[in-house]
Amino acid sequence: MRGQQLVDFLVYVVVRILICVVQALRMETGRRMARWLGGLFCDVLRIRAAVVDDNLAHAFPELSAVQRHGLARQMWEHLFLLVLEVAHTPRKIHETNWRQHVRLADEKELVHNLLDDRPTLIVTAHLGNFEVGGYVLGVLGFPTYTVARTLDNPYLDRFLNDFRGRTGQHIIPKNGGFDKIVEVLGQGGTMTFLADQYAGAKGCWVEFFGRPASAHKAIGLLALDNNARISICVARRLGEPMKFELFHYATLDPRQAGQSPGSIRELTQWYTSRLEELIRQTPGQYWWLHRRWKDTREKKSPREKAA
Repeated sequence: MRGQQLVDFLVYVVVRILICVVQALRMETGRRMARWLGGLFCDVLRIRAAVVDDNLAHAFPELSAVQRHGLARQMWEHLFLLVLEVAHTPRKIHETNWRQHVRLADEKELVHNLLDDRPTLIVTAHLGNFEVGGYVLGVLGFPTYTVARTLDNPYLDRFLNDFRGRTGQHIIPKNGGFDKIVEVLGQGGTMTFLADQYAGAKGCWVEFFGRPASAHKAIGLLALDNNARISICVARRLGEPMKFELFHYATLDPRQAGQSPGSIRELTQWYTSRLEELIRQTPGQYWWLHRRWKDTREKKSPREKAA
């Protein structure tokens, strides 16, 4: 093996060993560990503490510093629980017992969209356990295609994609996968997107928690070009690990009178606002450590703005 290849393989081996340890833990033990690790990362190591607090202060200006700190602790505990749940999901959630772990909410419209011949775009955020959400859709018999960034470590990338594909979730690489996306939608398939990622200075700028945020234009463009429905969904945890609610929140249909947006920006703002509403319901299960609101656009002079 070459040097970098050897390093990647050793990292992969360490991760697999850690996952084996996590899989051997009882859920109660794992939850206590997640709570302890959450406190360590939030209070001692203070990983991205300034970013998290700034994001929470802008999103919830009515909260005190103590309340924001409490939400930051919840977020870190949630992140470690998410890892615990992903490690246990293939062993615990199956076609015969999924009802013991997942509750469906307002699912009729989502099922109708997935069974229809027209393409569907499922839009979600880094909220709840989105990895388990895609897995459960596959268990229910609805294969989906997901756009994901290829990991730098090829061994970890293959391992993660094996988990995602275990129940029929197909992964399309973020770079170079546009033709495959068009093919899937042209055949009436279902695409899923994490739609709360920073898209750079040239993205579609919308309002998110009262501040400008850059969103990718592709979702709106694909929906309008393919007459695809957009379904806003989330898989959020219900109190304890391995208990989820797969919640269909809203649908936008470009073909339906009164729903068709006038532009890509209006459509992007629509689903961004719906995601914000969902995040406000369970803010402790959202990834507040993202630098979601950084604005790298060139500042215009007063004369340019007037023009």
